[in-house]
Amino acid sequence: MKRILVAHALFPESFPTLKGFEIIKPQKGAFSSEELMQHIPSCDAFISMFNTPVSAHLLSLGKNLKVVSNVGVGYNNIDVDAATRLGITVCNTPDVVTEPTAELTIALLLDLARGITRSHVAMHQKQEKWGVLENIGMDVYGKTLGIIGFGRIGKAVAKRALAMGMRIVYYSRTKQADAIEKEYQATYVSLEQLMKTSDFISLHTPLTSQTHHLIGKKELELCKPTAYLINTARGAVVHEEALIEALQQEMIAGAALDVYEFEPQVSDSLRCLTNVLLVPHIGTATRETRNHMAAMALQNVVEYFNGNPVRVVNP
Repeated sequence: MKRILVAHALFPESFPTLKGFEIIKPQKGAFSSEELMQHIPSCDAFISMFNTPVSAHLLSLGKNLKVVSNVGVGYNNIDVDAATRLGITVCNTPDVVTEPTAELTIALLLDLARGITRSHVAMHQKQEKWGVLENIGMDVYGKTLGIIGFGRIGKAVAKRALAMGMRIVYYSRTKQADAIEKEYQATYVSLEQLMKTSDFISLHTPLTSQTHHLIGKKELELCKPTAYLINTARGAVVHEEALIEALQQEMIAGAALDVYEFEPQVSDSLRCLTNVLLVPHIGTATRETRNHMAAMALQNVVEYFNGNPVRVVNP
């Protein structure tokens, strides 16, 4: 019988009983790093969460470990190079995260534009202002949305933005085919041009050595003072210190962040700013999506042992 170590309990229905597999998971919450090190030597597979550090040391303890399946599209929490050296296959769960992350992106965009959270807090504190020139926001119709990273999530955001009458420009490693650009009415531009011309800038690129601090002081200085930055990708794609400075100096109008460079630690300098909307990495935090992600991660493991590895990131 194959043993599957699961880092996090998730929902009761997330991991059903499977014939030929024994699932080892915490009763609630997550295993500590010490508990993972205790369990992993006897396990054949490991299902990690996107926030579970999977170090070279932890992998080396997995004497029987053949596959790591990450619950999440990103896998920068895993030392993939070490896994490859050890002959361990690494998989992820890309497709299921697309729609909920795109939904959150649009929610944050609308909140920034119309000051929904700001007004909500003021109402609860009985500090709201009434009047035709109070609580003024901005239209999104006719505005330019710059999308950095035009993969599955970037395209899903573009589709929703088009429905709201926004203009789409994008920057990515490669220019999309003409047919795709036509479908999304999207124009390929340089990163510099995107930063200069966009009213809203949304990040949808993975965290790699090439994208680490992709958005820093130089890029933020290019922005319109009325521009907003939205990050639902990975925190370290943005140089957080440079963003804080840009927000403090009102170089940009504001930002909405679901991810942070050093999460779960969030800078006090960010917390005290009034022109930044903060949420605690909830991009895929719906019951349906968490269950779909768990099912896909489990399927990755089953397919691997059936001799048909899928969604492999280190082939």
